[in-house]
Amino acid sequence: MTDLRLALTDRAIASLQPASSGQYFVRDTDLPGFMVLVGKRRKTFVVQGERKKAGQRLSVRMKVAEVGELATRAARAKAKDILGKIASGVDPRASRQKLDADTAVDDLPSIGNPTLRIAWERYRDGHMKKKGRSDGTINNYRDHVERLLADWLDEPLSKFGDDPALVTARHEKLTESNGAYIANGCMRTLRAVYNHARKAARSLPADNPVLAIDWNAEHRRNTALGLSDLEGWFTQLKALKNPVRREFHLFMLLSGHRPEAIRKARVEHVDFRARVLHIPRPKGGEMKAFDIPLSHGMIRCLVRVMRIGRVLYEKQSRDWLFPADSESGHMVEHKENRDVLSKWGNDLRQTFRTIAQAAGVAELDVHLLMNHSIPGVNAGYITRNKLLSDHLRQQQEAISRRMLEAGRSCPSDFERRIAGWPLLPSGRILDELMSDKA
Repeated sequence: MTDLRLALTDRAIASLQPASSGQYFVRDTDLPGFMVLVGKRRKTFVVQGERKKAGQRLSVRMKVAEVGELATRAARAKAKDILGKIASGVDPRASRQKLDADTAVDDLPSIGNPTLRIAWERYRDGHMKKKGRSDGTINNYRDHVERLLADWLDEPLSKFGDDPALVTARHEKLTESNGAYIANGCMRTLRAVYNHARKAARSLPADNPVLAIDWNAEHRRNTALGLSDLEGWFTQLKALKNPVRREFHLFMLLSGHRPEAIRKARVEHVDFRARVLHIPRPKGGEMKAFDIPLSHGMIRCLVRVMRIGRVLYEKQSRDWLFPADSESGHMVEHKENRDVLSKWGNDLRQTFRTIAQAAGVAELDVHLLMNHSIPGVNAGYITRNKLLSDHLRQQQEAISRRMLEAGRSCPSDFERRIAGWPLLPSGRILDELMSDKA
């Protein structure tokens, strides 16, 4: 949870909800440095101040008492006395002869030295959500921290900053057990969380421990279809039993966009009059929202799938362009058996980019159509929406036409392989489809 600020009273503290995971602080608005640490099972009065030593400012945090042992007013008075000593350069912790396990300072997660769990929660809530990062991106980071680094969650970040060998060893272990790409991705997440934590925790080692690893080599996947490959791919596509999935893969080819964004496309986001499909939360979050210009082939694809959806998934098709009998109501898995359909997902995104070049579309236009960041300083002055209604749509039309022409086997029968496939299956196949999972 995100840390809170309020005037601490007995009643206010009693109303604080236990932490759903990890811990969070509630800071007193009346006495700076006085706070309550709220965990899953208990609440603790804590103080934090700064003292000078050898010209350096050092953060001091210590426990005052458990909530319930002292009333809030008494705890505040004790905290004020402790903070006064800290301000005068005294470390009150040094005067205590013995600390039991419950009162040890190291047991309290600190802003100056947060655990990985607390640092991750602050990065997630204070950075990723505020920046509008997509649910898919957040879940990917969560998987890295909460699954791959689960045994580190309650370790202080200083442990890794002081001993980067721990990080290099984990990277090597993940490479062996999970693969080179996942190991690299996990370390990028840890690097981001550490950098974010150090903005507030200046006592953490300045060198990010992830700097110590030797990154695994990553090679761009070369899985695009060429123009000569499209006829065979269309033959495979036509043979797919589920017509919703068939239209999904076709739209993926014609649009060149990410599978997750297209799977979650809603009916309300299609504007046939303006000939665009709005993507409100692409990779990068709401700030990256954009419109996909629709070619004639893409419009025909959407019309077909909307008609199909009303028959196969009447309820779900009211909301989703690519409906399915799933909990969410839309397609949740786009993968196919490679023996049935050789290319799908990001293979088709690479194909779009490859064939766009073959169609003579300028590199900058390809970036705009695929919603990539635009390279170069001057590109920042380009307003995408001003190009959408004419120039970009013409380029989209040129790419779609080149793809569809490459997929046909008879020049006199344009789009036969698409327009000729059945809009709806029948008989036994329809019964099977109605029982299929997404």
